[in-house]
Amino acid sequence: MAGRRVVLRRWMQRDEIEMVDYMDEKASCSPLLVYVNLWLNGRFYSVVQLRMTIIIDQPEFVDEVEEIVGYEENVNELVLDGGFVVPTTNAFGHTFRDYDVHSERRDGVEEFYRIQHINQSVDFVKRMREEYGKLDKVEMSIWECCELLNEVVDESDPDLDEPQIEHLLQTAEAIRKDYPKEGWLHLTALIHDLGKVLHLPAFGELPQWAVVGDTFPVGCAFDESIVHHKHFQGNPDYSNPAYNTEYGIYSEGCGLNNVLMSWGHDDYMYLVAKGNNSTLPSAGLFIIRYHSFYALHRAGAYKHLMNEEDIENLKWLKVFNKYDLYSKSKVRIDVEKVKPYYLSLIEKYFPAKLRW
Repeated sequence: MAGRRVVLRRWMQRDEIEMVDYMDEKASCSPLLVYVNLWLNGRFYSVVQLRMTIIIDQPEFVDEVEEIVGYEENVNELVLDGGFVVPTTNAFGHTFRDYDVHSERRDGVEEFYRIQHINQSVDFVKRMREEYGKLDKVEMSIWECCELLNEVVDESDPDLDEPQIEHLLQTAEAIRKDYPKEGWLHLTALIHDLGKVLHLPAFGELPQWAVVGDTFPVGCAFDESIVHHKHFQGNPDYSNPAYNTEYGIYSEGCGLNNVLMSWGHDDYMYLVAKGNNSTLPSAGLFIIRYHSFYALHRAGAYKHLMNEEDIENLKWLKVFNKYDLYSKSKVRIDVEKVKPYYLSLIEKYFPAKLRW
């Protein structure tokens, strides 16, 4: 049945979201299909039918309403921007980014975040940026780096256990289908995770907690929306009065470019792109650096540190994130078929060889 879809996202000021069902019996307008995205005790709840568009204004929630016109009703699919179909479950049959569901990966993922939260301090981040900002580890092309990712599996990701190059191409091809004229965005999708080579011997073989996982600012209070927030209590910055306030060492509207982020593949690939004079637009570099910053683009935390350029770039990051998260699947991409297209984009925006 063709009609209108309203997606109501209710972000709680913590790392849990829930899906609930109810029927509004008082409204008189035509029925609308509404999805309310929440987690409740690790369980996923399905479709809600409402008879009107609802925007909830409560101090403890941040609500977003997105209306999509002209769709075929299917309670098992959500349709985004250009027609990309969002699956309701990940490669393991669970809901996406569900850190509570009992699975073979859950315990390992929480242990990963426990170690990450304890160790990602201001001092650690400064040491890593100084060391890896030298770009003196390896010299190679973008595509050579893509191929290296066949050796990396992200232990922090509850949604996928395939080699990373599969995810890069899944994301890039999904965006390419819906945004065919945005070549810079296709390339950004392809390279956004290349920094994960930090886990390989040639790059220092950093532990996964220093390479992957959600990122967050250091030098100010750790927001409660960050996944497995409780483990920050073991971080030396947690009880440091210079770092544990809302602003910490920063100021209102200072700009995210002036904020230290937890160290990992995001910040490293940003340094590589900048250090090799990439001509990607500002939005592309923003996506690379902050695509794992879920506390910002999913929970709305830390917006008090953003400047006007950040606000504009965040719009593109939110578009990208839908594909980055929901394109993870067991569907295989024909690498050789799409390779010439991406090589042409690499040539446009990067030198033939890069310093890493």
